[in-house]
Amino acid sequence: MARYEFPPYVPAAQRRARVAREIAKRTKKGIAVDPVSIAGAVIAKTFWGKAWCGHLEGCGDFANRLPRGRTYVRNGSVLHLAIGAKRIEALVQGSDLYEVTIEIAALPRARWKAIVSACGGQIASLVELLQGKLSAGVMKIVTDPHQGLFPAPAQVQMRCSCPDAATMCKHVAAVLYGVGARLDTKPELLFLLRGVDHLQLIDGVASARVTSAPTVGSRRLASDELSGIFGIELDIATKRSRRR
Repeated sequence: MARYEFPPYVPAAQRRARVAREIAKRTKKGIAVDPVSIAGAVIAKTFWGKAWCGHLEGCGDFANRLPRGRTYVRNGSVLHLAIGAKRIEALVQGSDLYEVTIEIAALPRARWKAIVSACGGQIASLVELLQGKLSAGVMKIVTDPHQGLFPAPAQVQMRCSCPDAATMCKHVAAVLYGVGARLDTKPELLFLLRGVDHLQLIDGVASARVTSAPTVGSRRLASDELSGIFGIELDIATKRSRRR
């Protein structure tokens, strides 16, 4: 049997040029792309982005592949990243253009119920939650490596079209870091990814009965508040209906 040979190494500058050409080509064809752009050496700058990256680096199963992923995401190799309900899809430019798919298990209902109960009454608003302006106690709850919001390695299934046989190749690692960067501007995507409703953590909404939903009026108010602060449009009710 002939041994498979990996494609030759492509310098970062050449990869960036390929990414730019690919983005231009797809844009011209009307294909939406959402690249990850890192300004400076720091990948994530806000609470949720840092917490995601810190969790990755704290997982021993991931440690040996993460450094190459950091390099790839910093040099702009992730030309498309889409985060949905329990699923991440991305395109990464390496020696070739590779497709990455990452599936993450929904947060177990018992764990989510425990988080909501433990945080009950301690988070005053949606803006406070998404900006990460949380008490030390709440931060400890949501970032706990075993009982918090972030997935354990066993809850993550990763696939890449590259020839690397490793469970986590450098392209997958780059995408996972890209998620951290994306959470800087869209922290609500973490809750979408884990299949839970972040509004259940808000004061006046949070309770141990996580199956009870806030009124449409309260959701609209929260959406308007978020839009005003972050400068984005967010239809929470529509997003939730799509997840059913």
